[in-house]
Amino acid sequence: MKLFTKLFLLLFLAILSFSCTTDSIDTRVENIELSLITPEDKTIEIEILELINNYRLSKGLNALKNMSVVKSVAYTHTDYMVENNEVSHANFTKRSQYLKQYEGAKSVSENVAYGYTSAESVVSAWIKSEGHRVNIEGDFTNFDISAEENDEGKWYYTNIFIKK
Repeated sequence: MKLFTKLFLLLFLAILSFSCTTDSIDTRVENIELSLITPEDKTIEIEILELINNYRLSKGLNALKNMSVVKSVAYTHTDYMVENNEVSHANFTKRSQYLKQYEGAKSVSENVAYGYTSAESVVSAWIKSEGHRVNIEGDFTNFDISAEENDEGKWYYTNIFIKK
């Protein structure tokens, strides 16, 4: 019985450790403002974008171009997750609507994650997850990412994909 309980808890934590969404899914919506601050690129963020593009190229897909406004929108959500100490897609509709209205996005998707300590580990987890892989392999033109570390050293990630 102890083994079953441990396996259940491990599965539950794995499900909570990363998530993805598309235009058709949204979670809790709050009245928040998109700050649109574009922080400097971190090494881990650059590595994640390179790994995703290398993966896409290996599958015969186009490389995606980074876009500072996408990074700004992603940063707003990553900052939200850090402040609330939770991984979620809260307010995804607001992010999607902003990118559609002001940047001409036709479609928007995002992957979120937390707890991974390297670019390789988070990208590998996303590729192993069907829903996240669908976003990574999707028909998109641009993307960007925000990775932020909380006070306890735990990383949170928001990776947004758009098609213009």
